[in-house]
Amino acid sequence: MSSTPFFFENAMTLGRSKPKKILMTADTVGGVWTYALELSQALGKQGIQVALATMGAPLNREQCETVAEVSGLEVFESTFKLEWMQEPWKEIDLASTWLLELEESLQPDIVHLNGYCHAALPWHAPTVVVGHSCVLSWWLAVRGQPAPGMWATYRQRVTRGLRAAGAIIAPSKAMVATLNQHYGPVDVRVIPNGRDTSQFEPGDKEPMVLAIGRVWDEGKNIVALEHVAPELPWPVYVAGEREHPDGGGREPENVCYLGSLPVPTLAEWLGRASIYALPARYEPFGLSVLEAGLCGCALVLGDIPSLRENWDDAAIFVSPNDTQALQEAIECLIADDARREALGVCARARALQFTPERMAASYVTLYSDLMAANNLMIKN
Repeated sequence: MSSTPFFFENAMTLGRSKPKKILMTADTVGGVWTYALELSQALGKQGIQVALATMGAPLNREQCETVAEVSGLEVFESTFKLEWMQEPWKEIDLASTWLLELEESLQPDIVHLNGYCHAALPWHAPTVVVGHSCVLSWWLAVRGQPAPGMWATYRQRVTRGLRAAGAIIAPSKAMVATLNQHYGPVDVRVIPNGRDTSQFEPGDKEPMVLAIGRVWDEGKNIVALEHVAPELPWPVYVAGEREHPDGGGREPENVCYLGSLPVPTLAEWLGRASIYALPARYEPFGLSVLEAGLCGCALVLGDIPSLRENWDDAAIFVSPNDTQALQEAIECLIADDARREALGVCARARALQFTPERMAASYVTLYSDLMAANNLMIKN
């Protein structure tokens, strides 16, 4: 089933009421946290309160400081395992009880779930599920084969959650196709992610290549950059977490490893970087690419559907399996100042289209439609 484009003007013309409070779930690892904070900030500007129920790792100092700056945001913290972790189901069920108690206490107008399984709970409020990624599609994209039998329970519970959701959202058409391939047919609407343009701006560009991504995540394919880095005339810098939440991890080689950086520091590095390279095998949207685009970096990206969808004609694409093509693409940009600068300008122009205001407006329309449908069902 194809995706349904979602236009935020509808709610205003129909005159439907906006929600006053949203209960939203988020894990504290990676892009979902960034997305949840960005959306909460934009919703807060519209007078909508967000109660954010977190799972995964405890909030770190930077996350706590960021939360304090978001108007109308209240955080309820837990450390329950996430559904994509190893053997999480006992904790998923414990989190279910906790989330239903939160709903009973807070009485939100909408429950916004940034995961799948908990959509199958007996919620009172209408539910929205956002498909940011999934294990089955990651496995196929990265390993080139279906996920093994150990993920059968995951498949069953994700499918059950999607079937129960009031609405399903994905950040790209590529992710819509993925959800239909592994769990479909499901009706999924596209609302692209957004990023605050004031945080990410071009600076004085320096001769360096930068990549951002969880070093332990094979989907980011940082190892391809590690392979070509010794052959490049410019240094390659990598920022991102190296420790896996379930334990273990890996140390990057042949690059200048920066570790996991706070957002202001990350923005400074992006502002200085001339080239941003992410030869990803799996990236349902790519928030780090959006941040790099806002900072005017010339983009060298993995040639996968989601990145093509958002950055076609504004980036150079290489096969994630072809390290020689990756090396040649970066070398060509290093040697050609005019092309590199032109690509940076194109990337920023494209990135400026992905605003948090537009993202939030689309969600408010969706919330309003769900509330109206729910009220009509109650009256009938």
